[in-house]
Amino acid sequence: MTRNAFRSAVYLPPFGPFGDPTVLVDLAVRAEAAGWDGVFLWDHVVSDGLPIVDTWTTLAAMAQATSRVSLGPMVTPLARRRPWVVARQASTVSRLSGGRLVLGIGLGSDESGDFSRFGEPVDPRIRATMLDEGLDVMRAVWSGKPVRHVGTHHRVDLPEAAPEPFRIPLWAASSTGSPAVLRRAAACDGIFPNPEDRTMSPADVAELAAAVRPDDRPFDIAVTGNASHAWEEPKNVDLAGLAEAGMTWWMESLIHFDPLDLSLAVVDAGPPRST
Repeated sequence: MTRNAFRSAVYLPPFGPFGDPTVLVDLAVRAEAAGWDGVFLWDHVVSDGLPIVDTWTTLAAMAQATSRVSLGPMVTPLARRRPWVVARQASTVSRLSGGRLVLGIGLGSDESGDFSRFGEPVDPRIRATMLDEGLDVMRAVWSGKPVRHVGTHHRVDLPEAAPEPFRIPLWAASSTGSPAVLRRAAACDGIFPNPEDRTMSPADVAELAAAVRPDDRPFDIAVTGNASHAWEEPKNVDLAGLAEAGMTWWMESLIHFDPLDLSLAVVDAGPPRST
């Protein structure tokens, strides 16, 4: 990727007007035809009564219906999923797509009750330790080497197996700049900063890149927001400045309370371009 270049993806929830797997598969096909580089889905199990679909099953269908776009959950909270199950799900989608899976991981949110409604731990400190241990388990499973893991939250005993045919990039979500979050991200292949109150500025991205980006290997920084000219209100996002600061992916955010027709118009318009 050349200097100032970045890829663009559609980023959306699997509920509300998107709570139909056929709609999401059609959207992925349309996104690929319109020139987008990726389609990424939130990963939730509760949607406050709105129609909702399973992210991983839908990603598998998307993988079969497309040939070029990157795909993945953005993000899967490992603390409420068995890491060896996520490892198998990721492996399956990766192979179905020919190596196009990007796996976003994070603590997750209990805003709609994804944890508390099922008696899962809600303390972010506990979820953080579960996330870090789960990452170790997933990486071990993918390696194909024998796994003998006895940890605080998980026990795994697996024999040697074939390693993954495709490398599965990991992006770590970050809503804060805590040292623990930055250390976790620096050990992954990318970071997905997702502050709740704003779109990242070029200065924010430059600061983040200086804190986490390793010097010896590629590392992605994915920024979310709205920059498409298809939105009803003009957007003013400095895409060139974000790319100059270190952004490698722009994630065009589609939200469940927008009309489906408007969201599809944004998809069909293709990725926004820096000026």
